[in-house]
Amino acid sequence: MKTTRRLEAALIKLYNAYHNNRLKPEDCTACAVGNILDNHDSWKHLSDKHGSLQLSYVGQVHQNLGRKFNGYSPQEILQIEKVFLDSCGFKTPLCHYNPKPKNHSSNEVLFNGLCKVIELLCAFDDIPYILDYSKLFEQENGEPVYHLETFLA
Repeated sequence: MKTTRRLEAALIKLYNAYHNNRLKPEDCTACAVGNILDNHDSWKHLSDKHGSLQLSYVGQVHQNLGRKFNGYSPQEILQIEKVFLDSCGFKTPLCHYNPKPKNHSSNEVLFNGLCKVIELLCAFDDIPYILDYSKLFEQENGEPVYHLETFLA
């Protein structure tokens, strides 16, 4: 499957973050966007509220100038973060008085958040969702449409 450079780079960073336990929803350098943007926190100035889709003045200026951050516009960055936080069970925008979800740092919760982010990233680039494995279970006349080869040693 052909992907874009920005999608491939984001997937690699998110994959490594997940497997190295560096994916943390409440840390702006280690959340989905923080990892995509090389663990920098300067992106947090694109909005006044973490998890909001509303661009701040700084965010609007960057958006209007057509600036990209590792290939993503300010508005796309806010969408990625909102999807990640929502999928991890947070109420967005984040606020200190909102209750935190239980187990928001469990591997299952982070994996689900990651899958939603990847689905969004694929949609941004008009690429079919790369984690869709439903085709493996398609049948025609009771027989699988697609076959997997096994490699037994």
